[in-house]
Amino acid sequence: MRIAIVGLGLIGGSLALKLSKEGYPVWGISRHRATCQEVLERGALQGCGTDLAQLADFDPQVVVICTPLEQVLVTLAALVPHLSPQTVVSDVGSVKQPIVAPATELWPLFVGGHPMAGKTLQGIQAAEASLFLGRPYVLTPLPQTQPQAVEAMKELVTAVGAEVVLADPERHDQAVAWISHLPVMISAALIAAVGQEEDPDILELARTLASSGFRDTSRVGGGIPQLGLEMARHNQQALLAALRGYQVQLGKIERLIEGERWEELLQVLQRTRQEWQQFRVNQTPS
Repeated sequence: MRIAIVGLGLIGGSLALKLSKEGYPVWGISRHRATCQEVLERGALQGCGTDLAQLADFDPQVVVICTPLEQVLVTLAALVPHLSPQTVVSDVGSVKQPIVAPATELWPLFVGGHPMAGKTLQGIQAAEASLFLGRPYVLTPLPQTQPQAVEAMKELVTAVGAEVVLADPERHDQAVAWISHLPVMISAALIAAVGQEEDPDILELARTLASSGFRDTSRVGGGIPQLGLEMARHNQQALLAALRGYQVQLGKIERLIEGERWEELLQVLQRTRQEWQQFRVNQTPS
């Protein structure tokens, strides 16, 4: 299976590294010649260019668009003249509803994708072949999506060491609003709240004392601002619902503390500990 990666940042570069390592012929497209050169030097590509038209000679069987979310449909439209009718196309965007249906209209062999993997660092320099190992990789086919397109993407997901998860685009967006997009906004609010401390000595002391607790809860809020903006803009309603649900729970905790209802607060914390243990993030890989 010949695979083309359009966009060679963290996700695209990591896909290229792993797929090449697994023996797949991989071609890359990047806006920057320097990026092409770096990925070629790392042995991740058979060839690389800056023009989508160059893919016609490679004739990929699968193309994965790894551009920012707002560029996926534009990139797909530009790709269409250079694809053979049997080529499967996917993306890696963290929001699926605004993408999957219009992309399928543009190209019937489109399958929405979202690897649940990432790092605070971005760009080809941060790419690594092991990024997807053991991680969920969501595919969001529609009822009319052709089975052979889904099977091709399942092969690719398995090849990079990830776990295939099938989901409806709407349900995907609702789920990631809770476990991905909401944490970014909560984390950003935490950083902003600490930053509004008026006493500079206390603020400096807080920064000095910040350890694992603050690191773990603030990390995603200190990530790439454009990614957070894309989440909010393109998954607005699901994210707003999640934010409101969070505010309800935070208000309950605030009232328990204000009323010195310590036993009830303990019960809440005991319950959240039990619920937290049900999330995959707390499971030890086999």
